[in-house]
Amino acid sequence: MYSVREDNTMIKISESASDKIKELLENEGTPGLFLRLGVKEGGCSGFSYGMGFDDKEAEDDKTFEMNGLKVVVDADSAKYLYGVEIDYKDAGMGGGFTIDNPNAVASCGCGSSFKVKDEEGAPEKCDDKVEA
Repeated sequence: MYSVREDNTMIKISESASDKIKELLENEGTPGLFLRLGVKEGGCSGFSYGMGFDDKEAEDDKTFEMNGLKVVVDADSAKYLYGVEIDYKDAGMGGGFTIDNPNAVASCGCGSSFKVKDEEGAPEKCDDKVEA
């Protein structure tokens, strides 16, 4: 079973992450873009996160708005992302987006790939795997 946040939202995006994403969207200069989040097989631990801009939605996408930001998640990825919290820290070379996923039972050292309890995914060879 996958976690759902206490406030029943699928994903939480901090204000600092929302502000940074809005800034990046504005810099793109293309109207109608939104944030698309997803998961695909691969990465050191079996699954890896995808985060980017898109302007097309599929019929089975999950769409919501948070902090004035439109967020879209494909139906296949949704089960891995329930309860996820996304934050952004501006700390020079060590800053960037972070993803806290309560569904992950293991993740790699860089934090961009993860493993869930009942599914292995298709891990790639990696030496920096860290068990949670």
